[in-house]
Amino acid sequence: MSKISVNKKGAKRVRGGHLWIYKSDLVRIEAEGGNIVTVVDEGNNFIGKAFYSDKSEISLRIFTTKNEEVDKDFWRKAILIAKNRRQKSKDQTNAYRLINSEADLIPSLIVDDYANNFVIQTLSQATEKLKQIFVEILVEEFQPKSIIERNDAKVRLLENLEQVNSVLYGEVKEEITIEQDGVQLYISLLDGQKTGSFLDQRENHFISRSYGFGRALDCFTFNGGFALNLAKNCDSVLAVDISDEAIKQAKRNAELNNISNVEFRSANVFDALRDFEKSGEKFDTIVLDPPAFVKNRAALKGAIRGYKEINLRALKLLNKGGILITCSCSYHFTEEIFLQVLQEAANNAHKRLHLIEKRMQASDHPILLGMPESYYLKCFILRVV
Repeated sequence: MSKISVNKKGAKRVRGGHLWIYKSDLVRIEAEGGNIVTVVDEGNNFIGKAFYSDKSEISLRIFTTKNEEVDKDFWRKAILIAKNRRQKSKDQTNAYRLINSEADLIPSLIVDDYANNFVIQTLSQATEKLKQIFVEILVEEFQPKSIIERNDAKVRLLENLEQVNSVLYGEVKEEITIEQDGVQLYISLLDGQKTGSFLDQRENHFISRSYGFGRALDCFTFNGGFALNLAKNCDSVLAVDISDEAIKQAKRNAELNNISNVEFRSANVFDALRDFEKSGEKFDTIVLDPPAFVKNRAALKGAIRGYKEINLRALKLLNKGGILITCSCSYHFTEEIFLQVLQEAANNAHKRLHLIEKRMQASDHPILLGMPESYYLKCFILRVV
């Protein structure tokens, strides 16, 4: 039996609700990388069972604090519990997250369902070792059209795992169509961003309809998720992204939905915002949904400057009474820091803001209390007063 003992610091973290124990907290190791291990404290008291990595700084990922047998049926039960939690999402879309790693107590495993095509990510040595078992369960319980692994995430390099995309089951079409709250989108499962799309923003895309009005600007539009929803209630929408390929796809998505009041433009958003200010353009609604500016704590200072600049420039472009929908998908850029940056941007723009609504990642990407790392996406809706 694989077993690892940890110090008081590591034991306290798990007993406080966190699921990770770091390499520096390990005391005695009787296991190999990728093993499922029993975790005990220095007094040999049971703490839980975990995935063990001998490469990552996150050495242990706890998945149960019960001393129970862990076999295929254990994982089947965990996956079916996750399935039952997603019923509300399934009523609104045919593309949603089925398993959200730590938050669903299957650490380092991601499974997204795109119209019954499953995309899986195994992001640690242990889930990589269990990958075939997970695939078998998904086939047996869901009868999917296909299962694709999108294991090109850089985090796998920290586990000494190769980056690979491949088809694990069934046949995959080059492109499929999904529907989110009445909006259809083309998706490429083998080549798209993340597992194919930004499913964590779905509910924020939808809620933007009720706030957007007048002339709208959607920055970092990617496949048009915000722009196409804003188009439902806005007079016109200008959607900007630096990627020519993203703009091409977003245009196709607009055509798919018979939406004609959105203009798509390929440009660097920072440059575009400066150009709009110089030319005196104004907007009633602006969305800022940038990529993660901060991948780690060391990059936070530079990221703060980037977030402040785009929010400051957006505020200068907004009419009085205008709406700013601004997002960050960086865990290290906390809610407190984000609000401080927005206040400083408002001061510099000589404007006051109402915070109307605070939002986060979609409900099929739940946050596990005790694990602040699982709360990463912040979306604030503000009004210029």
